[in-house]
Amino acid sequence: MRTVLMVAEKPSLAQSIAKILSKGTCTSRKGLNGACSVHEYAGSFQGQPVRFRMTSVCGHVMSLDFTGKYNNWDKVDPAELFSKAPTEKKEANPKLNMVKFLQFEARGCDVVVLWLDCDKEGENICFEVLDAIQPVMNKGNVKDQTVFRAKFSSITDTDIWNAMNHLGKPNQNEALSVDARQELDLRIGCAFTRFQTKYFQGKYGNLDSSLISFGPCQTPTLGFCVERHDKIQSFKPETYWVLQAKVFKGKDNPLTLDWDRVRVFDREVGQMFLNLAKTSGEARVESVSKKEKSKQRPQALNTVEMLRVASSALGMGPQHTMQTAERLYTQGYISYPRTETTHYPENFDLKGALKQQINCPMWAEEVKALLSDGINRPRKGTDAGDHPPITPMRAASEGEVGSDGWRLYEYITRHFIATVSQDCKFLQTTVDFVIGTEAFSCTGKTLISPGYTVVMPWQGIALEEAMPACERGDIFTVDEMKLVERQTSPPDYLTEAELITLMEKHGIGTDASIPVHINNICQRNYVTVESGRKLKPTNLGVVLVHGYYKTDAELVLPTIRSAVEKQLNLIAVGKANYQQVLQHTLDIFKRKFHYFVDSITSMDELMEVSFSPIAASGKPLSRCGKCHRFMKYIQAKPCRLHCSHCDETYSLPQNGAIKLYKELRCPLDDFELVLWTSGARGKSYPLCPYCFSHPPFRDMKKGMGCNECTHPSCQHSLNSLGIGQCVECENGVLVLDPTSGPKWRMACNKCNVVVHFFEHAHKVQVATESCDACEASLVAVDFNKTRTPLPAGETQHAGCVFCDPVFQDLVELKHATMRHAMHRGGGARRGGRGRGRGRRGNPKKPKDKMAALAAYFV
Repeated sequence: MRTVLMVAEKPSLAQSIAKILSKGTCTSRKGLNGACSVHEYAGSFQGQPVRFRMTSVCGHVMSLDFTGKYNNWDKVDPAELFSKAPTEKKEANPKLNMVKFLQFEARGCDVVVLWLDCDKEGENICFEVLDAIQPVMNKGNVKDQTVFRAKFSSITDTDIWNAMNHLGKPNQNEALSVDARQELDLRIGCAFTRFQTKYFQGKYGNLDSSLISFGPCQTPTLGFCVERHDKIQSFKPETYWVLQAKVFKGKDNPLTLDWDRVRVFDREVGQMFLNLAKTSGEARVESVSKKEKSKQRPQALNTVEMLRVASSALGMGPQHTMQTAERLYTQGYISYPRTETTHYPENFDLKGALKQQINCPMWAEEVKALLSDGINRPRKGTDAGDHPPITPMRAASEGEVGSDGWRLYEYITRHFIATVSQDCKFLQTTVDFVIGTEAFSCTGKTLISPGYTVVMPWQGIALEEAMPACERGDIFTVDEMKLVERQTSPPDYLTEAELITLMEKHGIGTDASIPVHINNICQRNYVTVESGRKLKPTNLGVVLVHGYYKTDAELVLPTIRSAVEKQLNLIAVGKANYQQVLQHTLDIFKRKFHYFVDSITSMDELMEVSFSPIAASGKPLSRCGKCHRFMKYIQAKPCRLHCSHCDETYSLPQNGAIKLYKELRCPLDDFELVLWTSGARGKSYPLCPYCFSHPPFRDMKKGMGCNECTHPSCQHSLNSLGIGQCVECENGVLVLDPTSGPKWRMACNKCNVVVHFFEHAHKVQVATESCDACEASLVAVDFNKTRTPLPAGETQHAGCVFCDPVFQDLVELKHATMRHAMHRGGGARRGGRGRGRGRRGNPKKPKDKMAALAAYFV
């Protein structure tokens, strides 16, 4: 019997699709990588009995990166990244072992059906999967098709079975367009980012950003925000005057009239018009017009409109909105949320989708009325040829999808119901008046039929006081006539919704990447999100954009990126050559990069005005090993030490606190050691500022502290304080934290495992001897007489923290509380004297928690 392998984009999708296709008869097991499950069932494929095996990936299998030395900022000129630097595909998440997992499941399979998301990124993942599995699949007849592509837009029985019965082939052109975008963004972004980050962080101390990044889409996105900021800053208010009149008839409430001239910018002219109007104490009706108007129902919902509404009405950022929408999609509540289409295909089952909502109390009456009276065909929109508009596929409740999930689902559902409802109809009455020589008017609206606004009440016609009955020639009494002084007001900062509109209009990013670009400029500290989801540029963001305008405006204007996006779209439809587009675009940006480097002083002049020189920043902390003067600790991101006398800057670990470490010095370079800590519940370790940036031994990398230093005799090194292999990660070593007393602990020098032990001990030292059972270093503990937990009141004991029964109740495994992921280097580094992995054999069955820890070592 042949075996058919099927691969989805996410584990939850694989489970849902397998459940539908197997009609609930599939068996499931965990995959060898622990993240993906495998669902198996018997069925038929192309008229033959087969064994189906359904599994998934977790997004992209591979990612693009530079090879070897080209990832080292210090050894490579950024200009080389445009052409010389070779790239390679690496596993996107090495911990998942996705390639190995796919190959294991594909071995012995005859056919593969790819159920990846139906967009360009999905097509690209198709070929990543094929590259991994095709070498190990059974080789069939050359003429037989063995690779199939399923096209679907929602996780419903109908859509999934329809996809299974109409399988196609993956689209290589769309996959190539994604490859091109990845390579362009990598080469261009890294070259500019590395150059300007090193240049400016070496000169200024208060930039407050760990990375001065550039992105072909990210930078024009920031440019829109700064453009609005500049308009606000340069705005000069102007005073103007408005003629305001109130009139009434009989006992009716007064009407406030609108002046036909709207406003004047000269007070004397305004006063003249006021005097002319005041010559008459009455207002004569010149005309009364009544016109029936309608407010159109919305077009079907696409991604960009969903992002706009979620930001402006729901207060949800674009990144969070997309994550929520994807979760609703994978759970089967809505159709695929990445689409540019606003037009339903002729064969779309609108009634079927509407019937799913018939039992929801919030809109059940409206849905029943639509189904009985007949639905209205949605307005004609744009068919981008990708997916149908975003549509609710089944009923949901807040308990099922969570608070934010429900708010987004509710909007999507209301929008869908509105698209098949009637337009809102109202009667607009306009009355024109004359007071003296001046013309005024008043407009009122009366609702005729609410239409779609029943389900979207926020778009309804506001309830207004009815216009008084009147006809041409009627006279109203003037109640009040005055000249009101006002001022023009500046525009407000761009909202996320407005920024999304601008990005779509200028072709910056795609419906999938727009949230990522907006999130990036927030993460880089280029803009801050103010109340009302307004985006206010920071000083750094403003200076960067002004600097780009001063050196090369095309780096920040949307025109060049928009042109590149058009070329990428041509690759996707087979009308442009992948290599030619790639090479042409890189050539343009390479020339721009060289010009930018030559003109960097223009941007630097703006930086000098806004930021402090690095020598004038920070506070004295520790002594330099070269000149023995105090170096200054600069806390602003990225935190670092700077010696103004030597004009040298030294990197430090990020996302923690730095303090002086007992004024102790490194035996290699005489620099004073500093202590990095992630907080009272976290981990800490000393480090030498010079060694951290300039590894002293071949087996060390940049970014290693004393807890990874392989110095053979230094009292702070791994060789002196290392105890044994980490109980959780492969390469880590548990190292004594000598500053942690009286709440002593040892922490892994790779992951966040922390082992607390010997609380209230007077002294804890790592002995030179090793444990016979697990080869971990022995620990000597000295307790105070009054608080010793040792048997018979003893105060001293030496033994293995993993094997010694005396220590078994004094050791507790925990995980450190980290502020963020640490940014530092890290290969496997271990000292001597038994601090390696120890002997691996068949451990005895653990009898207690210490034995359970020891089982990792013996």
